[in-house]
Amino acid sequence: MTAAQADLQIDRPSVADGTALWHLAKESGNLDLNSSYAYLLWCRDFSATSAVARAGDGTPVGFVTGYLRPDRPGTLLVWQVAVAAAHRGRGLAARLLDALTARIAAERPLTGVETTITPGNTASERLFTAYADRHGARVEREVLFGAELFPDGPHAPEVLYRIGPLSPPRPPTR
Repeated sequence: MTAAQADLQIDRPSVADGTALWHLAKESGNLDLNSSYAYLLWCRDFSATSAVARAGDGTPVGFVTGYLRPDRPGTLLVWQVAVAAAHRGRGLAARLLDALTARIAAERPLTGVETTITPGNTASERLFTAYADRHGARVEREVLFGAELFPDGPHAPEVLYRIGPLSPPRPPTR
């Protein structure tokens, strides 16, 4: 881990972070961008199930947003993951995901993680399959929302990745 990576702090987002999260999502180039209002609300209402990585000066440089499924309260649905371009390729998304799920698991039973990934998003596929490996979990995949369900133009299908049951993380192998 470099000194810059060690200086990063991972914690809960606050409403004041909503603007920065919107900018990170916009600059990611591959996330569906929600309204800025949605990111402000997310940071207010779902901060307990989301995480932000801050540089030494407090600037957000990455985030994971998620929520506990109402019908499966032991399952975290990860909505979005974004990392600033200058911080990519250093394992920050994995650190964010591990920190978030460890925090939630310390507060309540957490048995699984779900997310949706569009086909061809290899960075997200690698992130979540590596997460499953670290946590000794299986990955099940199925199309959750077919392309025909999206009314706002062409959209790739959203494939549900169901990860679980979770075990404590294992250190990465070299």
